Amino acid sequence: MTVHGKVHDHRLIDGVAVKKRIIADVRDYTDAQTRMPRLVSVLIGDTPAAAVYVRNQAKAAEQAGLPFDQQVWPANITQEDCKARILEMNDDGDVLGIILQRPVPEHINVRSLQSAIHPLKDVEGMNPASIGNIVYSDVALAPCTAAASVALIKETGLPLPGLEVVMIGHSEIVGKPAAMMLMAEGCTVTVCHHMTRSVAMHSRRADVVVVAVGKAHLIGPEMIKPGAAVIDIGINQIETQDGVRIVGDVDTDAVREVAGWITPVPGGVGPVTVAILMRNAVVAHQRQIAVGWL
Repeated sequence: MTVHGKVHDHRLIDGVAVKKRIIADVRDYTDAQTRMPRLVSVLIGDTPAAAVYVRNQAKAAEQAGLPFDQQVWPANITQEDCKARILEMNDDGDVLGIILQRPVPEHINVRSLQSAIHPLKDVEGMNPASIGNIVYSDVALAPCTAAASVALIKETGLPLPGLEVVMIGHSEIVGKPAAMMLMAEGCTVTVCHHMTRSVAMHSRRADVVVVAVGKAHLIGPEMIKPGAAVIDIGINQIETQDGVRIVGDVDTDAVREVAGWITPVPGGVGPVTVAILMRNAVVAHQRQIAVGWL
């Protein structure tokens, strides 16, 4: 299939290119400042899965001109100690934003800690206040993955007002905020979840399908309207003859034959999520200046 003279492969939405553009904008901003406070990454215990994210964030922060402080707290730290350290950072003028890496040890209540991070230092957009602001269309400090999916839909050039979007997955940190953000852009959004009777019935009529479920290759070509945009947020590890592979919630090779646009995994939503974290740091900086903190 060709569209505007382009072969269909060109419809892969390149998240790495989008990331570079956002990081360059952030760099322009940080270069213009006399001093930038630091981002603090908090990893509780030694978690190899989270360490990959920390490395990606550290690299992006360096490219964006943002100081990045990697802290590893002991796995047996108490909830009270975690909260005390976070409140200390809330009061520290040299801390621009706090990034709480997941997963955390079982005895730690991550939601309580996210609530303890001051909304103006909540660069991940995870504080309930930040998520609540989305209902009022204040999306400047939205959860990074949700914001990345909206940014990638905009990459298609499709006009968002009136667009039919089906969101598959309704988690508090991705599905629900992404649905709210898309409504703020004027989209008509249907949210499907594990109790939805027929996901395919909804997804087949959508202009855009956003998937964040965590099930490898859940979405096949029969579930997608020809020409639709497909945003795949899933990250799943599968065993193959050649070892472990990272795949999304969408069967990319099959669906790209039908879809108008599709995000690859890896290389789609992931890189943009890290870039949005850096963009959120700029918003946090501007808001902290506005209230006289900096």
